[in-house]
Amino acid sequence: MANILAINTKQERVKIDRNIYGHFAEHLGRCIYEGVWVGEGSAIPNTRGIRSDVVNALRKINIPVIRWPGGCFADEYHWKDGIGNPANRKRMVNTHWGGVVEDNSFGTHEFLDLCAQLDCEPYINGNVGSGEVAEMQEWVEYMTFKGESPMANLRRQNGRDEPWAVKYFGIGNENWGCGGNMRAEYYADVYRRYATYVRNFDDNKIYRIASGPGTEYGHEKLNHCWTRTMMENARHMFDGLALHYYTCIGTWQEKGSATDFTEADYYKTLRNALWLDEVIKQHSAIIERFDPEKRIKIIFDEWGTWYDVEPGTNPGFLYQQNTMRDALVAAASLHIFNSHADVVHMANIAQLVNVLQAVILTDGAKMLLTPTYHVFNMFKDHQDAELLESHQLCGTAGEVVPLLSHSATQKEDGAVTLTVCNFSADKEAEVSLSLLGGHMSVRNAEILSGGTSSHNTFGSPQTVRPVDFTGFRIDEHNKTGTQMTLNLPACSVVKMTVK
Repeated sequence: MANILAINTKQERVKIDRNIYGHFAEHLGRCIYEGVWVGEGSAIPNTRGIRSDVVNALRKINIPVIRWPGGCFADEYHWKDGIGNPANRKRMVNTHWGGVVEDNSFGTHEFLDLCAQLDCEPYINGNVGSGEVAEMQEWVEYMTFKGESPMANLRRQNGRDEPWAVKYFGIGNENWGCGGNMRAEYYADVYRRYATYVRNFDDNKIYRIASGPGTEYGHEKLNHCWTRTMMENARHMFDGLALHYYTCIGTWQEKGSATDFTEADYYKTLRNALWLDEVIKQHSAIIERFDPEKRIKIIFDEWGTWYDVEPGTNPGFLYQQNTMRDALVAAASLHIFNSHADVVHMANIAQLVNVLQAVILTDGAKMLLTPTYHVFNMFKDHQDAELLESHQLCGTAGEVVPLLSHSATQKEDGAVTLTVCNFSADKEAEVSLSLLGGHMSVRNAEILSGGTSSHNTFGSPQTVRPVDFTGFRIDEHNKTGTQMTLNLPACSVVKMTVK
């Protein structure tokens, strides 16, 4: 079968919200401590205790938003333990993740400083599972109220006179599970109560995010009742509904190795990742039934690959390597989010550093960029761009998944960004590209490719990285200059900018 991509530059669909390219940082393993936070006394270069190398790398991919402090950790986190003099902050055992001592040296001020250094929006997740209504109310007041009040004055005592701008606030996390094992009906009532006290102070308007259902490959219908119940009972009090979706080799019980896998495992992982499209379709259909104007959006604030931890590491730290397979999962997932930009407002890959599908790994003072990082860097031009009408016709890879995945967007200057994947583990794909309504002049082109298990190590940190892509030719016989042939290597992600 011929492989064909057709892009219509005259038919824009919807603007892609930059928040789809968001991230998630939980107090889990070495994500915060060692990954982001080293402390001001560290020999590792830092700004007010936050690693400079990590910040510099993250700034390059234009991170729009970071979710914090969890995750499951959010529903055992008490924010007042993480403010004031670090020497006097309460210590606790992180019962969810590894049983290690959490000293709370990274708290509200430190997280909001990280967001300021990255010039990104903070998305804070409040504690419903073990926290009180007053505790959540006071946290919002502490961060966002500029007037005279006990919490605003406490903030001033801790060195911050002006309030922060905090737009995104999650009211609970996975409340069907680690956030309290609640029934949908019970959580809907609890949500209404807590949301009442998540107030807008001064000119800070909060975008309230409710905890949605968990999802799993092949079992999506089991979770419809949660979404329906929330829409029936609380839709007037939230702006976004949070969904989570993790990809592994088989089922949740069969995660498999991050680096040691068969070709069949590779295709199964991609198949499971592509199920994300069905998850969005089914839940958005329920939401639209109650909200035909699509005011309420889907927030995918946890997504990515989840495998067995690396041998010899703490099982509760969820540290895993990151291969070209992960890069293709990331690319395919972002393509799916782009295609549903009318209903998906935000997505946050799990997690930022050293946990699950991290974009960065660290080892002491060493840092490396993963294949997933490079995908985010290649895809950043899709942020805030208009999604173009496009279609693909292609064969299959491994008789399991479509051979190709793609997105096409256009900026105000008319430049078109195309990202496209060849999912085949071992075969090049020739693709005929048509650009309707435009003339092809390639500004730049790059490719990320390798074997399915290729990955970067601290000994070889440049094994997988983007290089210039030259595998294209413009059809000289076509007078309009709108036809091109691409030769995509196996297991690859290509980004091209044309105008």
